Amino acid sequence: MDILSLTVAQIKELAGRNGGPTDDLLQAMALDKRSAVQSLYRHYIIARQKQNDNFRRLERMKVYERSLKKPGCGIVAGVDEAGRGPLAGPVVAAAVILPEVFLLEDLDDSKKIAPVRRAKLDTVIKKTALAWSVGISTVNEIDLYNIHHATMLAMLRALNSLDMRPELVLIDGRFTLPDTNIDQKAIVGGDGLCPSIAAASVVAKVTRDRLMQIYHLLYPEYGFDSHKGYGTAAHLAALSVFGPCPVHRRSFAPVKQLVNDLS
Repeated sequence: MDILSLTVAQIKELAGRNGGPTDDLLQAMALDKRSAVQSLYRHYIIARQKQNDNFRRLERMKVYERSLKKPGCGIVAGVDEAGRGPLAGPVVAAAVILPEVFLLEDLDDSKKIAPVRRAKLDTVIKKTALAWSVGISTVNEIDLYNIHHATMLAMLRALNSLDMRPELVLIDGRFTLPDTNIDQKAIVGGDGLCPSIAAASVVAKVTRDRLMQIYHLLYPEYGFDSHKGYGTAAHLAALSVFGPCPVHRRSFAPVKQLVNDLS
């Protein structure tokens, strides 16, 4: 391929077609001595390497998840939560059943994915999944039962809301769920190891973040849209000025101490 007659802008436009440059175009760019073309070439080579690395990572996740299944096991659901640590807002869990064959680029632990990309991936997951669902434990339930039991309750609600019954449930963390006779495995760091758990982590995180955006409209003085209820310096400062609002967890130490000081 001869690209010497093309401008750098034309080469960039050509490389951007159909999701990236062809091998022939990359080879031609490698031979082009123009510094701007060489810069473009390095950019696309690095991007392709990252794409290949990501593909291999996802394949390793798929292989690992398949290794957890007993012979004859079919449908697998991944379960994860978002919101154990914040001082405000509910804990949200999600359950996701992925098809045997799927393509979800950038699928990973939701905390490692940028918010805009995470929101896009949430949409793709919901279109790709055989089934998905969400379960929520309220602030009142967190204060009543404690965060561990409220998290288990949210996960169980998500699992029980699936349109399909899985034969195996993979849960992120150290604990399996109570009150279910479905075969389960708890996987520490599962959101970075198993595709179905990673997908559930994305759905749970995006759902909870959107809820916190709504709470921000109700209680804008706390900045829930930025910190999502976590105990940042700005959040603690707002708490000290305004006191807790109805979505603050009064069983959590900083909020509990503030309530005691005000009483």
